[in-house]
Amino acid sequence: MIDIKTNVVFRHLEQSKKRFVVEQGGTRSGKTFNILIWIIFRYAMTHTGKTITICRKSSPSLRGTVARDFWSILEKHNLYKESHHRKSTNEYMLNGNLVEFLNCDVPQKIRGRKRSLLFINEANELTYEDFFQLNIRTTEKVIVDYNPSDEYHWLYEKLIPRDDCEFHQTTYLDNPFLDEITINEIERLKDVDANYWRVYGLGERGISDATIFTHWKESEEVPESYKLKCLGIDWGYTNDPTAIVACYSNGNDWLIDERCYATRMTNFDISEFLRGDGWDKNVTIICDSAEPKSIAELHGYGWNVHGARKGADSIRSGIDYMKSRGLMITNTSLNAIKEFRNYKWKEDRDGKKLNEPVDAFNHIIDASRYAITFHQTNPNFGRYTLG
Repeated sequence: MIDIKTNVVFRHLEQSKKRFVVEQGGTRSGKTFNILIWIIFRYAMTHTGKTITICRKSSPSLRGTVARDFWSILEKHNLYKESHHRKSTNEYMLNGNLVEFLNCDVPQKIRGRKRSLLFINEANELTYEDFFQLNIRTTEKVIVDYNPSDEYHWLYEKLIPRDDCEFHQTTYLDNPFLDEITINEIERLKDVDANYWRVYGLGERGISDATIFTHWKESEEVPESYKLKCLGIDWGYTNDPTAIVACYSNGNDWLIDERCYATRMTNFDISEFLRGDGWDKNVTIICDSAEPKSIAELHGYGWNVHGARKGADSIRSGIDYMKSRGLMITNTSLNAIKEFRNYKWKEDRDGKKLNEPVDAFNHIIDASRYAITFHQTNPNFGRYTLG
């Protein structure tokens, strides 16, 4: 007999009688994990011949989050079989059911075959058109989950009000399996930022006028008039991701393209990623200067790497400069978009904005700031040399 640990999200799905189930929640509420457990043990194990679609907006995000959790659940319960995994098409046969993993950044993919069950992870990343095309090709049930970081969204206007939709809101308190360290980190948000606490602690819709960057736009591609200027890297490892961005400019305005957002990357891993991503070793790379050993090590691998120029007010002045120029982000840069939506000024207990950003949602933003401001103050800087 399989021992399955679940929380309230699993029970929502067990009791659901409606076509749509919306799971809105704060960070670490167990939404995604429990939805996957229900799909595997309650839906797939009691049906056969069904098509189950699990999707997210982009392929990297899909692979790194919900797909990874799916495989870990199967492996933990000895259900994974290599022969059932079609890696070339990102599909898995489970008890005679086809489970397909679908990224929605290619329109043709979401206009494909029908499915019985649909799970949209981080649904607020999708456009309404994405949702519409997926929904009309789903014959039975649609499950969506997301963190409510957007104050206005089609989810609130076009899905949740439907009479065939049930809505649930959860928080970290609904997840009995969290350790004390994680709980303490989440509860620190109470004193750090009122809006972060509202969204990621309480699972409520974000309402704030403290957003720092509001003028940026999404772009489907890098315009021909924009030329690559440099890459930016913000170091990470265990908890914080290593963020790598490519920064393009038309001489005045800037475009940011997310290239990497991953934890547990050594400097060798970073070097190998850059090589595999197709970058020439002469490309200028600007890194956080707080880790000179990492800069030296990347230089040792042959990369043209420099430390970012910092000063007493470098963060604020860098923000001011980026706000003074047009700013675009490629629409496949989902972590970048999430950060720019959520990067806020600190607020005191009375809601007054302070002249300092919250130290969160800033890995890609910091990498971008290092690259953009360094290029502006050192437009003709040469190769890095030790000494």
